[in-house]
Amino acid sequence: MSRPFQFLLISFIFLFSVSLIAQDTIPPLKKYLSAIPGLEIEELICGEPYSEKYLLLVPQAIDHKDPSKGTFTQRVYVMHRDKDAPVVLTTEGYYGGHGAYPQYINELDMYLGANEILVEHRYFGPSSPGSLEWQYLTVEQAATDHHKVVELLKPYFTGKWVNTGISKGGQTALYHRAYFPDDVDATVGYVCPLNFSIEERRCYEFLDQVGSDECRQRIHDFQEMLLCNKDRYFPAFKKRIDEDGYHFSLGDTAGYELTVLEYSFAFWQWGNTDCETIPTDTVSPEEAINHLNNVAGLSWVSDEGIAGLQPFFYQSLTEIGFYGYDHSEFGTCVEHLDYQTFDFTCPEGVNCIYDPKPMEKVDNFVRHHGDNMIFIYGEWDPWSAPGVQITGKTNSFKVVKPEGSHGTRIRNLPEDQRQKVLNALGEWLDCEINW
Repeated sequence: MSRPFQFLLISFIFLFSVSLIAQDTIPPLKKYLSAIPGLEIEELICGEPYSEKYLLLVPQAIDHKDPSKGTFTQRVYVMHRDKDAPVVLTTEGYYGGHGAYPQYINELDMYLGANEILVEHRYFGPSSPGSLEWQYLTVEQAATDHHKVVELLKPYFTGKWVNTGISKGGQTALYHRAYFPDDVDATVGYVCPLNFSIEERRCYEFLDQVGSDECRQRIHDFQEMLLCNKDRYFPAFKKRIDEDGYHFSLGDTAGYELTVLEYSFAFWQWGNTDCETIPTDTVSPEEAINHLNNVAGLSWVSDEGIAGLQPFFYQSLTEIGFYGYDHSEFGTCVEHLDYQTFDFTCPEGVNCIYDPKPMEKVDNFVRHHGDNMIFIYGEWDPWSAPGVQITGKTNSFKVVKPEGSHGTRIRNLPEDQRQKVLNALGEWLDCEINW
């Protein structure tokens, strides 16, 4: 054998051996993902307890009923701990970019020792078609997105699956489960309503009864003060929105009235404000508007605020429902609003027509067929008023944290409620609970 040939042979054997060694060091999940056609993968920095973390750009049909209409890519974050461990599928109702944070972790991951898959909702952030065709933003299309993600990753992860989400993310998990009941083994929905109208009147009755009489009166007095004394308080509002760069297509005064009407809902939803700190007419207009901003947010119904949440408003007006403002108690002090709902948030040039059938389907599923589902609410959160109704025909249940807000989670439940939730999950998912 000639020396040149020997050299080539040795070089080939060496390179082949190095290649085999390199392949052996590639984590199994990355190998699995790399073999999926059309999937874009980016390795991300991750923190404990995960060993690997990836951003996947998953091709999704714009219209799952007619794939010829094209595709978009959906952001999916995969956090790996153990392929045999449970999988938490977090169905975000909005943006999902926080999944990229190295220290991100869902509380269920900690309790269950689980892997996590976080999916950004269609039409939010980069997970959107280039040209927004609003008719394809439906709960069924989104549920099918999540079904496709499950189909993609379930062959690798062999543990049991639970889907979950907070607020609209919890609604999204519920919709996914109703349309594809066999995709996961359990569902945990946090503070998620099941609305049946674009003006959920159950919220009006709730706001008339929540908390103490004294606190509700202070809220009413603050709103009345701002609405009935616009000559004193509106100039401070106008100055503040001009400084912050907010605009209102409805007009600044209508925007002011809407923001003041939002105050009572936001006060109870977030539960961050002590009733004793609600301003009276002894404070300056600037202090009153600053308080209004801290609780209700001056950007809420501004053009900029609506634009940032446009897909949410569209879904609310067409399928998933919302709430309105009952301003009858303020009489003629509300001068610039001849409506109570959020019809004005419909995308320009689009006809938003509410279809009750999807929520009726979901409600029927929860009442009669939805086993292994847990719903967690806060007693003082207005979104608990249109919460899901449990009939006892399944093993599903809901817990309501006394005086809890929209920030109610398993970790801040009373001990007996937390044990009930975690014991059920341990049984349904056949796993140890990390207390």
